[in-house]
Formats: sequence, C-alpha cells, structure tokens
Amino acid sequence: MRIMFVGDSMTIGSAGDFTWRYRMWQHLDATCPGAYRIVGPRRGLYDPTADAPSASDYADATAGFPEDARAHLAGWGEGWLHMAPLIGAAVRETGADTLLVSLGLIDLGFYTDPEQTAANVRAFIAAAREAEPGVRIVLLPVIRNVRAATDPGFAAQVDHFNELLGKTVAALDAPGSPVLLASAPRDWDRDRDTYDGTHPTPSGEHRLAAAFAEVMHQAWEVGGAYAER
Repeated sequence: MRIMFVGDSMTIGSAGDFTWRYRMWQHLDATCPGAYRIVGPRRGLYDPTADAPSASDYADATAGFPEDARAHLAGWGEGWLHMAPLIGAAVRETGADTLLVSLGLIDLGFYTDPEQTAANVRAFIAAAREAEPGVRIVLLPVIRNVRAATDPGFAAQVDHFNELLGKTVAALDAPGSPVLLASAPRDWDRDRDTYDGTHPTPSGEHRLAAAFAEVMHQAWEVGGAYAER
C-alpha cells in the first residue's frame, strides 16, 4: 500500500507544526508496520516568514519522523482547483495506490463555488484513475472554520459543497477503485482543535488523522482503532 496525503494548508502544515500527517504515520507505524509506504512529490512544511515551503522546521518532538514518511502532495493556499491538474503525474511518478485527501476550504473561500469545486473533485478522481485504475481514495468533508462561524453565506456554501461531495462519492465509488467519504472529525471544537480558527492544534491533528484511520479500518481493514501516541 502506497499512501499519498493530498491537501491544503491544514495538511502541509506550517513551520513548527506536528501535522496530522505525522499523527497518521504514528498510527500506521503502530498498527500495520511494513505494510505501507508514504509517497509524494513534496516533503516540506510551509514557512510563513519566507512565504514558501520549508525543507524542515517540524516540531522538535517529530525528530523520529522518517524523511520518507514526510512525503505528500499538499500546498498552502492550494485546493481541488490546483491539485486536479497535478494528481495524475504524482500518482504515476510515485506509484501511489491510496489517496487521503483533505481539500475544499480554500476553493470555496477564494476560487470556486460549490458546483465548480465538485467538478474539480470529479476531474481529480478521473485523473488519478487514469494514472492508476485501481486507486483507492478517501475524501474528508470540508470542516467549518472561523469564517463560516461569522459569514452565513460562506457557511451555506460549505454545507452545500459537502452535500455535493457525498453525492459525488456515491456516484463514482466503484468496486475496483473505491472512493470513500470519511466522517467529519469527531467532537471537533474550533477553539480547542485550531490555533487560528482554521489550522489544527495537536488535538485537531489527532482528530483529522483519526477520521481517516477509522474509515480505512472499517472499510478496508487497514490498521486498527486510532489511539493518540
């Protein structure tokens, strides 16, 4: 199993973050060692002081996070609009067969409406399948952020897109190339689980990793029950 993390700023993480990718690696390393590899064309975090990716600057406690396990296809300010044209080449070049995807908030916030965003989801899945017909994909619904708490119109867009995302998954799921919709992170609390209303704190990172881990275990018997480590 060759896993690629695909996402926006919540997935790439900022300098000094642990990232939910690190939490997911810990989970996989504990529950299915040797049965997976994390792949992707990028390695770094985002460095806000340079407004660019950083090759290192993970939190000190991630010193045991292997360099190879830091691979991903995530970018600060990038969404479905940006990743749909990139995913085919990334899958072909890395041999990824399992995609864990957290995208959509940046699209709705800056680039596309719910219908356009859903169209980019379909383009992303089609490109991934063209590169690897048996690819497995897990999608995370968009999590309401601080803007959604103060802007009812934006909150409605998030909810509408999540409805469209569910319909897209139902339409495109196939036995040879399953597409799953993860449940929203359990007991998500914006004050506790984010440090700025959007980006995850350590508790939020655990909840994001758990959302992916639980659906993979339930649907594909990958790993086991998620536990904070």
